[in-house]
Amino acid sequence: MPDYDLLVVGAGPGGYVAAIRAGQLGLKTAVIERDELGGICLNWGCIPSKALLRNAEILHLFNRAEEFGISFDNLTVDYGKAIDRSRKVVSTLTSGVAGLLKKNNVQHIKGNARFLDSNTLEVTPDGTTLTADNIMIATGATARSIPGVEIDGIQVITSREALALREIPKSVFIIGGGATGCEFAYLYNAYGSQVTIVEMLPHLLPNEDEEISRQLERAFTRQGIKFMTETRVNELGRNKTGLTVTTEQGGELKSTDTEKVLVAVGVQPNTDNIGLEEAGVQLERGFVKVDSSMATNIPGIYAVGDVTGVMLLAHVAMAQGVLAVERIAGIDTPELRYEQMPKATYCHPQVTSFGLTEKAATEHGYSVKVGKFPFAASGKAQAIGDTEGMVKIVAAKESGEILGVHMIGPEVTEMLGEMSLVQLLEGTVDEVGWLVHSHPTLSEVLKEAALAADGKAIHI
Repeated sequence: MPDYDLLVVGAGPGGYVAAIRAGQLGLKTAVIERDELGGICLNWGCIPSKALLRNAEILHLFNRAEEFGISFDNLTVDYGKAIDRSRKVVSTLTSGVAGLLKKNNVQHIKGNARFLDSNTLEVTPDGTTLTADNIMIATGATARSIPGVEIDGIQVITSREALALREIPKSVFIIGGGATGCEFAYLYNAYGSQVTIVEMLPHLLPNEDEEISRQLERAFTRQGIKFMTETRVNELGRNKTGLTVTTEQGGELKSTDTEKVLVAVGVQPNTDNIGLEEAGVQLERGFVKVDSSMATNIPGIYAVGDVTGVMLLAHVAMAQGVLAVERIAGIDTPELRYEQMPKATYCHPQVTSFGLTEKAATEHGYSVKVGKFPFAASGKAQAIGDTEGMVKIVAAKESGEILGVHMIGPEVTEMLGEMSLVQLLEGTVDEVGWLVHSHPTLSEVLKEAALAADGKAIHI
């Protein structure tokens, strides 16, 4: 008889959430983790970066103090204390995960797991052998490099090393204009670093609606953040004071001197040396291939999170973990709709979205109508002095069905949930327009953008 109903390999967002849900459902469960509970997201990703970005927001406000009639002398900034605060937040949350596992009768096993066969794992260094009816791969992914740019962890770093730096570099060159690159650009710029971003595609945040990306680019320009799009890195050299990055744009070469280079070009799955070959698990482009239930090609083996390459977001991993466990338990849980999963970037202004962009909706054959409303026309945004950005709703022209929502502005990452719920419940722009919001609130812009889709917006 197997030792467990479920063994989870990896305790990142997908793994630990799956293990807790399995415990709630009465499955005998253990989670095997070689590092700290919470994985990269909690320890060296989502959580510590957001703690540091909060510091950047406060510093950003201090630098605008005169607008609010506040003046002071001798402002000092200690980035090391910001790092200490971020590590304290991490410590609190990792302890919380440990408590949740214990509360739900999930055993936490420290070590490296490797498949011996489809139902058996060996845990090193102690050599323990464990069996289970079901095994879930939740080993995540690590930052990848690009040819010619060797990551040394000192001068050429990834987000992992960046979150441990106790001093802000005087200058930093960020390779990759996605969410990670843009967040670190805002953080470093707020602390006075000279920041340059390079992105191969035409815009920063290339997966967002183009109109939103252009607004972010304008905002970054005003903040003094430099960026080069449709540009590739050709060569990385070292000089007496730091590094020299050679880039190519439209056939022209340009050299930029910098103290550090931050590589933020995506991740590669953690699938090496865990015995996937012995178990017969199929890979696709290096990622574990799964179906809509997160099942692999081998019965009883599942995979969730970044190791699947399906959608590399912590909240998606959590949802996948719950789905897989509930399917294992025989619960008829609805399939995940990845096109409606929310995305968020926590620079300033914040960017968030779900669903189809205006361009993608048209390419999918929809006849669309678009509602837009700027934060500059929001009473609350004016009152708090944060008016940059807009809300853009893409809807089907005849039915009013919401196809996508794209936002840039103050606290929009906290506002998207309302629109996600409307979309889940098959609501329309008419129904969003009927909803009465408290006044003055930032969320009033959602109602106005919905009304604007039919030319009915009141305050613009």
